[in-house]
Amino acid sequence: MTDAVWIIAKRVINQIGRDHRTVAMILIVPLVVMTLIGLSFPDLRVLDYIAPALLAALALFFGFLLTGISFLRERSQGTMERLTVSPVTRLDIVVGYLCGFFVFALIQTFIILFYTIYVFDINYRGQLWEILVFQMVVIIGAVNLGIFISSFARNEFQMVQFIPLVILPQMFMGGLLWPVEQMPDYLQWFAHILPLTYAVDGMREIMLNGMNLLDVWVDLAVQAGFAMLTSVLAAITLRKGAVG
Repeated sequence: MTDAVWIIAKRVINQIGRDHRTVAMILIVPLVVMTLIGLSFPDLRVLDYIAPALLAALALFFGFLLTGISFLRERSQGTMERLTVSPVTRLDIVVGYLCGFFVFALIQTFIILFYTIYVFDINYRGQLWEILVFQMVVIIGAVNLGIFISSFARNEFQMVQFIPLVILPQMFMGGLLWPVEQMPDYLQWFAHILPLTYAVDGMREIMLNGMNLLDVWVDLAVQAGFAMLTSVLAAITLRKGAVG
């Protein structure tokens, strides 16, 4: 990590941290969402099964939304234009923002995870630390995806419109609502190129079947590869994505 990465990350953390309303939303919204979801399942055995997929999907959703809108705001304020003409590389900029946004996305994910486990008392078999590590890799991909997609939005309304284009298809075809194997063949092919499919599969293998990270190395590798790919794409599109 270069000094520029840490400087950018620290700036992002300080800026969001000073916005008390944003911090409150980051802390409260996951609790409200999981409370509504948890109470909608009168049979906790169903929640035990759906929880791993929900945790993966919500990590993707909240990480994408938080990062996309926050990064768009940075561009609209002219911060990105100043950074792109400075000596730092575009990859340094992306990694710096990744580290900064990752902190808050991780907080949201931890709130959802611990609230689901300890308040709704779901049953799981895997090691908690392995669940956390897997979720962290999912978050990195979600944050990078938010940075990359925000390059194509000119305002917050456009950024929000990417949710039904980028996130909802993954929730419908990634195994969250029904098994991928029960879909038509052409949808199964599409599902197997979606990162959420592997996030859901990995979380279920760990939480429901008690597997470890080595057992789900394929799912973990896909998540890591997706995170690396989106970081490179974000760096490539960074300059052309300036708002103006």
